[in-house]
Amino acid sequence: MAEWKSEIDQFYAFVEKWKTNTGYTDLAPLPFDFRKEVTGGRAPCLEGQGNLLKAAKSYGWRYDASSTGDFQIWPSKKNGLWDFPLQMLPYEDGDFQGLSMDFNFLYNQSDGETDGDPARHAEWQQETLDTYMAGFNRVYYGSRAPLFVGNHFEEWNGGIYMKAVDQVIKNVCTKKDVKCVSFRELADWMDVQKPETLRRLRGLDPAQSPDWSTVVK
Repeated sequence: MAEWKSEIDQFYAFVEKWKTNTGYTDLAPLPFDFRKEVTGGRAPCLEGQGNLLKAAKSYGWRYDASSTGDFQIWPSKKNGLWDFPLQMLPYEDGDFQGLSMDFNFLYNQSDGETDGDPARHAEWQQETLDTYMAGFNRVYYGSRAPLFVGNHFEEWNGGIYMKAVDQVIKNVCTKKDVKCVSFRELADWMDVQKPETLRRLRGLDPAQSPDWSTVVK
């Protein structure tokens, strides 16, 4: 835990002391309180969540996104923080499940090579888009659980994963009853829900539509 606290302290120092670090002393200060704006994070390589949670709680963080491999169910808390995991989404018409992150598409499609066969880029981009949309549709027409997407903002395989995410945003964010929000905004929403409501929602299969007359009271 001490190492995580050191990492987090360095993270804050990089931003809060940016004038000292960069030498740009004639610029205006940041127009926000950085410590209030940062309310959660994700461990590198999706590892080390146990100790990170212990450290993060002491900084007033409210969520963590370091879990991996969960199915699309409504979030719960770990060590007092909301747990927002990457999710298993249906690949290839549901033949198997894959993780909702660009690197995992990269690994499955081009064996982890960032410059895979250009002749297959269009095919891989469509597969990525189809998988994200399959995951979205499963819960949109089912449990309405949040869909979490992990993305590195890289130009891997010609930028196809960025393009796929862009298209997902265009496809889903304007749909009825859909809100595309930050983890912080989702934590705000989760915080004000009744525990009984969340308990019932968590009991749903991802493709199972809730009976809102009994879930929300």
